[in-house]
Amino acid sequence: MDTKERYNIYSKHLKQKYGEKVYKLPINLPVTCPNRDGKKGTGGCTFCAEVGAGFENLSDTLSVKEQIEKNMNYISRRYKANKFIAYFQNYTNTYMPLDQFKKYIKEAVVDNVVEIAISTRPDCIDEMYLAYLKEIKEAYDIEITIELGLQTVNYHSLKKVNRGHTLAEFIDAVLKIKKYGFEMCVHLILNLPWDNMDDVIENAKILSVLEVEQVKLHALYIMNDTKLGEQYKHGDIEMITVDQYVDRVITFLEHLSPKIVVQRLIGRAPEENSLFVNWNMSWWKIKDLIDHNLEARDSYQGKQFRK
Repeated sequence: MDTKERYNIYSKHLKQKYGEKVYKLPINLPVTCPNRDGKKGTGGCTFCAEVGAGFENLSDTLSVKEQIEKNMNYISRRYKANKFIAYFQNYTNTYMPLDQFKKYIKEAVVDNVVEIAISTRPDCIDEMYLAYLKEIKEAYDIEITIELGLQTVNYHSLKKVNRGHTLAEFIDAVLKIKKYGFEMCVHLILNLPWDNMDDVIENAKILSVLEVEQVKLHALYIMNDTKLGEQYKHGDIEMITVDQYVDRVITFLEHLSPKIVVQRLIGRAPEENSLFVNWNMSWWKIKDLIDHNLEARDSYQGKQFRK
């Protein structure tokens, strides 16, 4: 981590790695999850609406190549970008037949794509898929990153949101991925209603001891027509304040290994059909609050980290 920064910023990591700015191109596939189709459960995570995480993505009726070309053309013109990451973002992108997976991944190998990022679940990591990704990495000299949705290390909370996997399955997935030499980004929600500051610290400690390379933080948003939405409307859950979220982020960073790259401190969320999104604030204002409080407290990533 740059000693001038208070946390290990993703954009600077990419610039150091690739020599210039790199932009992510979201890809939306017609896939689902095992806790949606009945294999592990139905209805999906209690916070997940029908659009999943890809509310700003292009239609999944477009081919991978078409989505990459459309997004690349737009970002190239707007930001004069030359290098890109093909990001398979929505739902569980390793939850499909292997032949179909191979076809999608191969389509993403195009000029100026320097990395492929694949978002998936810890219980959907199969070594046959990892072996194919290693073939792609070696044949085309392209980086591979696996993004794992964990959300919390609190296995009681995992059950409450119907994740359909356990903490043990997450640890097993990390160990499998490490055998193939891929970087990992772990997704966490720091304001689940059943988690407290002890869980926040444990999140940081477990990611640090497992030596994952990246982390992406989210604030929980609540959509209408979801089970969590019904709980919220009935007063069965209580959301923490934005100041408490800022405290959680700073505490998380303090206990996180300074080697881990932070992709995001808070994300954008869909406002349409929503019941609760980022305390009715712009995501960048919340990020500014975090940055301001880090400086005011003279706090930084790894301040409380112990090897």
